Amino acid sequence: MNRGETMSAHPPFTISRLLKAPRALVWEVYSQPEHLQHWLGPKGSTVTHSELDFRVGGSYHYAMTIEGGMELWGKWLFRELHAPEKMVLVQCFSDPQGGVTRNPWAPTWPLYTHSTTTLTEQDGGTLMTLVWEPYEATEEESALFAASHDSMNQGWSGNIDVLDDYLALLQTV
Repeated sequence: MNRGETMSAHPPFTISRLLKAPRALVWEVYSQPEHLQHWLGPKGSTVTHSELDFRVGGSYHYAMTIEGGMELWGKWLFRELHAPEKMVLVQCFSDPQGGVTRNPWAPTWPLYTHSTTTLTEQDGGTLMTLVWEPYEATEEESALFAASHDSMNQGWSGNIDVLDDYLALLQTV
């Protein structure tokens, strides 16, 4: 993937968190649908569809019901997979058939976003860093993405809380 396709005049969204779990386990919960359905999405959401083809060129097609009962569909398109340290994907909203759709709340949200997640062993746990940016986006779409960083920080922080809780649960079983 040509990095130039993702660059915009705006900085990417970046979030990092030290997870209290070994890197191999964090990779496992990112790479298996039976795990993804337990932590993907904001607090209070429920994954209702989880279909994963975990390979470069493969995809993860999922649906979740969020607070208030709205159903959201999404899709990850895997570009790079370097177990257990790095995952690069293009993400989009989708329909139940896997077709690409617009963000239901923001029609000028980028149709595609580019996400790089790195997992680094640190202090007996795993430092997870997510770098997320518009992909093949217009300036208007990129500007909206940049203006949404505070909201994304809140959403991703909550999602990582769910992931951290799930990892803790797996380590007590």
